[in-house]
Amino acid sequence: MGMTQPFRRLRYYLAQDTQSWLRPLLVIGVLLLSSVLAFVATPRQLTLFLSLLVGVGLVLIFLRWPPLGLVVASLAGLVVPDLGPSGLNATTVLVALLLGLWLLSMVARERQIRLAPSRTVRPLSSFLIIACLSFGVGQLPWFTFAVHAPLGAQLGGLSIIVLSVGAFLLTANQVRDLGWLRRLTWVFLAFAALHVAIRSLLPELGLSTREWLQPAGSVFLIWLVAIAFSQAAYNRDLHPGWRLALGGLVLVTLYVQLIMKFADKSGWIPTLVCIAAVIGFRSWRSGLALLAVVALLAWVLAPSVTSTDAYSIATRFEAWSIMARIIKTSPIWGLGFANYYWYTPLFSIGGYAVSFSSHNNYVDIVAQTGILGLACFMWFLWEVGRLGWGLRKRVPAGFARAYVYGALGALVGMVVAGMLGDWVLPFFYNVGITGFRSSMLGWLFLGGLVSLGRMGFSRPREEMS
Repeated sequence: MGMTQPFRRLRYYLAQDTQSWLRPLLVIGVLLLSSVLAFVATPRQLTLFLSLLVGVGLVLIFLRWPPLGLVVASLAGLVVPDLGPSGLNATTVLVALLLGLWLLSMVARERQIRLAPSRTVRPLSSFLIIACLSFGVGQLPWFTFAVHAPLGAQLGGLSIIVLSVGAFLLTANQVRDLGWLRRLTWVFLAFAALHVAIRSLLPELGLSTREWLQPAGSVFLIWLVAIAFSQAAYNRDLHPGWRLALGGLVLVTLYVQLIMKFADKSGWIPTLVCIAAVIGFRSWRSGLALLAVVALLAWVLAPSVTSTDAYSIATRFEAWSIMARIIKTSPIWGLGFANYYWYTPLFSIGGYAVSFSSHNNYVDIVAQTGILGLACFMWFLWEVGRLGWGLRKRVPAGFARAYVYGALGALVGMVVAGMLGDWVLPFFYNVGITGFRSSMLGWLFLGGLVSLGRMGFSRPREEMS
């Protein structure tokens, strides 16, 4: 016993003093290794080493500040060009990395997988389970004269669902205070304003800036308009100048979509709907008045909308009728991911035997994961809407309440966008994995509603109205 006591003390002092000598040692080691490599390594080896250092640095930073990883992931894909085949981009890589680090942290530190206590988790978990089962079902030979989609395409389709759910859960579980949600929101709005200027406004002035940033999809525009409008309209804590700037950003975005890009219906229709929804959720009287205005606009714009897209509308209806015949083969579990694209040439569309996608998120979900998958997806949308509706009066006035109204409006906009294309859950052979750089934003910001619900606000009496 007498001999073991000194050894215990030695181990204690070493453990206490580890941080003081380990970090300088690591820094010195990296500097020495870098110096040696600069003389003996080839340029390619040096590039790989520096990339490895950057990767390790990012991992350490994301482990220390997980919400910072979400900020980087939300923007990286719109800045960095595609990294590999099939539209692999920085957003998909970073979300997968953050998801892996989060799961590893829970297993290593907490010894259990613990998710945020929210009614949204159950439908998401069910959706994931059904998606995995549908992936297995997709290996069955459904049509004799058609081949399956390549395994890479099937895994790509499944990964879009896994990473979308992962983005939602990361925000719901790792953004635990209002400060980080504010940072995530304001950084996104600042970058979105820059994106609109660089991709749309400056090229109109003759400047070649469009290639500086990557294109963004409908979900990006929906959340840009919904958050900017709700913060400008309902966040009274903001300085009037900033509220005016946000209102200007909304007007500029609408000008770009309605005047410069009117042909892109998937861009401006959901954004107008989400503004109307934000107003309607805030005041049902204003919503009713706005409904009359929307009806009038729809009546005025309908001829121009349908005339420019008459062929597209007709072919979509024909495609959906063919999709119904394909889905009947396996209506409960679906046909697996990306497979139906290879089955469509068996059915003539417009006299041609070609592969095509449905251009509709809901048809895609049924075709790939069956009625059960669609039921879970709609259940999730219901629970998110229910959560946001309940948070309207629970969170304090200012940023938090404006965020809730913006998220509710954006949710409605996403529902509409899903009818116009595969913007919410990109289909591998249409919007593709490339589209995840934009669709991920919707899942990320909807996860913010769960974060707000977990913060346990105690509101003053004057905020009860």
